[in-house]
Amino acid sequence: MDGVRSPQSTAGFGELLRVLRERIGLTQQVLADHATLSVRAIRDMESGRVQRPRQETVRLLADALRLEGRARSDFEAAARRQALVEEPRDEPVAPPVARGAIVGRELEVEVLTDALAVHGDRLVTVAGLGGVGKTRLVLEVARRLHLASRWSVRWIDCGRQPAAGVERRADLARAIGERPTLLVLDGADAGVDTALLDELFQRCPGLRVLITARVPQPLPGGQVIPLAPLPTPGPELDHDPVALAEVGAVRLLLSHLRRLRPGYRLEPDEAPAVAALCRQLDGLPGALELAAGWSTVLSPRQLVARLADGPFHLAPPRAGNGGRADVGAALGAALDRLTLGQRDLLERLAARPGDWSGEDAVELSGRPPQESLAAVHELLASGLIRSVPARDGVRFTVLNLCRRFCGSGAFPELATAS
Repeated sequence: MDGVRSPQSTAGFGELLRVLRERIGLTQQVLADHATLSVRAIRDMESGRVQRPRQETVRLLADALRLEGRARSDFEAAARRQALVEEPRDEPVAPPVARGAIVGRELEVEVLTDALAVHGDRLVTVAGLGGVGKTRLVLEVARRLHLASRWSVRWIDCGRQPAAGVERRADLARAIGERPTLLVLDGADAGVDTALLDELFQRCPGLRVLITARVPQPLPGGQVIPLAPLPTPGPELDHDPVALAEVGAVRLLLSHLRRLRPGYRLEPDEAPAVAALCRQLDGLPGALELAAGWSTVLSPRQLVARLADGPFHLAPPRAGNGGRADVGAALGAALDRLTLGQRDLLERLAARPGDWSGEDAVELSGRPPQESLAAVHELLASGLIRSVPARDGVRFTVLNLCRRFCGSGAFPELATAS
């Protein structure tokens, strides 16, 4: 197979292995079978977790890929370079340290980590409503990649400092080099410099870019992952404290309550109020944190009653919540970014009880299907609606917080303000 050439003579070994495997149409499992290796070994090499492939392993892989001549030489040379690169003269750059535990996001962490390290996605955007936990999720993914795979992490808080300008491109590319690196652009709501990303991807073969934004920017080759609020409990669990405590939103709320009220236990008589509070706040992590902040002076039952007239007005106590914004501010900002057509559809959907399908939205809007479904997609990416489990296809529901906001009279003011 002398005609198969390496994509780049300077490509990392894991990346080169993945490209060659996909070029001849092999899955990781089939390649593992041909090379008499485990599929885990293939996955770890492609993701960079295996830093020094053994000479015998490289030979088995080259045979399984049917590499000959120059292609085989380049493949073996990439393995040797990998071993040299993985004796760095300096330690990989660590991500910022998170200030709190992450709760209820185990599946999202695994999916996002695999997207970057196993599947080779180079550009991923995590989108969602303010307070849904995008930054905390990305911090955990960055921590795992740094500790398990020794990736460097370059973190840019776009709300405090812009992404590297033209004059800094060369410095940033030089600092990243060929080392496996995760560049995080956190809070890139104003967009990103696509020319900068293109240049960095060309000059830094081991680079992955992870973006958080309330509204994703269309980027060539990019993957968008909408981040929904945590799952909330159904009413059937209200009187089952054990089962209730396993639901993501309840787990997070309880973790906050126990920090503020050491020894707190979810008793049967208080379980319905805790469940109702999680449903009322849609499992939105930021909102649950704010509610827990008042738990030293209000019980869950009192909080439910107090929030009944408008949970979007929930604001943090003067101390103890690190400047987290009012829940209504996040909702208002998301609503204000919608077009008039999207707002009109959202208002119609918010007035409809229960869940609904994309076809229902088309019928309700009275607009062309393409336009209506595109509006549903934007509402989902903005975090104002969420998908719900269904046996008959994809179905959605409007956030309870959003329903209350739309019915409060504030929504029409936003709609006429633009």
